[in-house]
Amino acid sequence: MANIHSQAVDKLFEAFLNLESVEECYAFFEDICTIKEIQDMSQRLEVAIMLRKGLNYQDISAQTGVSTATISRVSKCLNYGSGGYNAAIDKLEKAGK
Repeated sequence: MANIHSQAVDKLFEAFLNLESVEECYAFFEDICTIKEIQDMSQRLEVAIMLRKGLNYQDISAQTGVSTATISRVSKCLNYGSGGYNAAIDKLEKAGK
């Protein structure tokens, strides 16, 4: 993965972390991203959750409409990436979501 570390990216992530509600997140993401970008990110997270549950690519694609190429990329990141998907999913599960 490319090195994305910079002061500007740090500031972006600090902005995310300082949001205090789902509604604040909606407002921020609607301003900073396109609707398609938000939908794509949420789909990728959903795919990662489904992969961790053991669903196969065909079932995930049928349920989500996501291409098997995207599912493969998410799987690669889930298994060999920086651990971001797993950390996020673990926290969601711990929070009961």
